[in-house]
Amino acid sequence: MSWFRVPRALRHRNYRLFLTGQSISLIGTWMQQTGMMWLVNRIAASPSQADAIGRWSHTAGLGWLTGPAAMLGLVGFCSQIPTFFVAPWAGVMADRWNRHRALLITQTLAMTQAVVLAALTFNGSITVWQILALAACLGIINGFDMPLRQSFVVEMVPDRQDLPNAIAVNSSIVNAARLIGPALAGLLIALGGEKTCFLLNALSYGPVLMSLLLMRDLPKWQRRTHPAVLHGLKEGLRYAFGFPPIRSLLLLMGVVSLCSMPLSVLLPLFTTQILHGDALMYGLLVAASGVGALTSAVQLASRRHILGMARHLTAAAIVLGLGLVAFSYSRMIWLSVALLLVTGFCLMFQLAATNTLLQTLVDEDKRGRVMSLYATAFIGAAPWGSLLGGAVAQRVGAPRVVRFGGWVCVIAALIFTAYLPRLRTHIRPIYRRLGILPPIAEALQATAELTTPPEEAG
Repeated sequence: MSWFRVPRALRHRNYRLFLTGQSISLIGTWMQQTGMMWLVNRIAASPSQADAIGRWSHTAGLGWLTGPAAMLGLVGFCSQIPTFFVAPWAGVMADRWNRHRALLITQTLAMTQAVVLAALTFNGSITVWQILALAACLGIINGFDMPLRQSFVVEMVPDRQDLPNAIAVNSSIVNAARLIGPALAGLLIALGGEKTCFLLNALSYGPVLMSLLLMRDLPKWQRRTHPAVLHGLKEGLRYAFGFPPIRSLLLLMGVVSLCSMPLSVLLPLFTTQILHGDALMYGLLVAASGVGALTSAVQLASRRHILGMARHLTAAAIVLGLGLVAFSYSRMIWLSVALLLVTGFCLMFQLAATNTLLQTLVDEDKRGRVMSLYATAFIGAAPWGSLLGGAVAQRVGAPRVVRFGGWVCVIAALIFTAYLPRLRTHIRPIYRRLGILPPIAEALQATAELTTPPEEAG
């Protein structure tokens, strides 16, 4: 494995700046996410709060939204459902706006949300309903921010040859934060409560805003005349779902996200009710998934090329599904940690490989719209999995929900595998045009000639 190839995207100054700021901010984001889920689990489990939630739910005709499992699912739903509706429109705007300036706005708004959450928690007046509202606000912000960040990468890394490495390195940073953030959050929650996690997250937005302000020599943004927004949205949808490789990648991503998300939102219940642990154990379990994801991202960053990635992507989805099934049966902490390492590795490979393949295949003028659909498939499908998973888990138990999702992932990956030969016929012309296929094909031909016996070669 050529580990020295990992940092080649870092030769671009703007990308280095962005990665530095993001690495700090993402740690804070994971600390807030971990603290928020633990806080909801703690509030919903207290007798007084449980009674209040139950009365409100029955009055509103939502009696099924009672209990810690349902509330955890509802928080996950509120934090992600705005992306489902916002991201497709945001993708159209990402192809029209100055992406650099728009990112400054979205990051400032995200910092404001974190400050309000921290202030309410320090004041001691935080309620589940306030958490739901703030989670929904952040979901709206992320709905615009994700397509902007995904499409902004090509402006920071203008050399297309470095683009797959830049995506993989960014995934490495995301998952390093996923490892560090929850572990720190578990320790901080045990020492001083969730409020410290929220405060540090608010402060962590400073470096990413500074990194954006320090960038220079970005491609000059030019104001262009565009057709109506609705027309642009329809054009992007026709392009993405009319091209079989992009359509298949998005659909598989959506199914995997939908079916794997219940494990993430129900992990506090696995920690307290099945493994009989505390906040430190919860941080350990989330961090274990982060270790697997980080390992996967580093492995992706070290790849010389993207050929064969679709085949490996399907294998990762199958192993992810089987890992979810095995985790649902585990009652031992060491086995649960090991399985989360595996599922974290496979889920990150699925996300980063899909991102890389889409970024390589998409036409430049539709990049923002396609990446918004990627965000919709990844983040937008997740809230439905969170809500349904939490509601069903309240009735049949968290293990059965996670087990069912695992088997659906396996079935979806097998269907994708059956269609893969057809998809390659659409992908090869694009790879030839971009200069990706010929060098590899020549190398394979040379290898074949070297390994062919002389009597056969003649």
